[in-house]
Amino acid sequence: MTSQPIFSDSERAHALRRDILTRHAAQLMTDDERAALFGLPAGCRIRENAKIISPEKLVCGEHIWIGEGAVLDASGGLTIGEHTSIGLGVMIWTHSSRLANMALSNDRPGDFIERKPTRIGKGCFIAGPAVILHGVTIGDFVTVAPMTVVSKDVPDWSVVIGNPCKIIPADREGMQREIEERRQALAAAAGTV
Repeated sequence: MTSQPIFSDSERAHALRRDILTRHAAQLMTDDERAALFGLPAGCRIRENAKIISPEKLVCGEHIWIGEGAVLDASGGLTIGEHTSIGLGVMIWTHSSRLANMALSNDRPGDFIERKPTRIGKGCFIAGPAVILHGVTIGDFVTVAPMTVVSKDVPDWSVVIGNPCKIIPADREGMQREIEERRQALAAAAGTV
């Protein structure tokens, strides 16, 4: 009786094993250490159990926050603008393998995978658990409500809610007024006014 090796010696297996070991080591790190491990810019933070697929294809600005259990698929190209928060359990996709299943070709899904870049602007708040589908562009200063499935492009200064998603223009002046009032209150509390 011959014994089979436990571990595969393929290039794919080695790459997956590196990814698994990196994610396990990341569990012992702080949010900012974890972000540095994944090569994210200054001020970025990643909470526990967040996963980045193809981190080498993720381009993001400074001060990004990624919540627990979020899945960011960057395999088709993912861009996230500065000062954006990705909430707990959010799933962001840049590919779809549905054709592989429908073509009964799951044994070689790469032949049927559709990849499209996904873009999220600056100053966005993506509440969890929301889903952003591949190929979607979300503008700047957008709020995505919990349980929303974003399946189409979203303009700047919008609120997105539901499934199918409904896009509502945000009260830009009201939001800016609220931000300024908060800044003044913080300054008054710190005694700098």
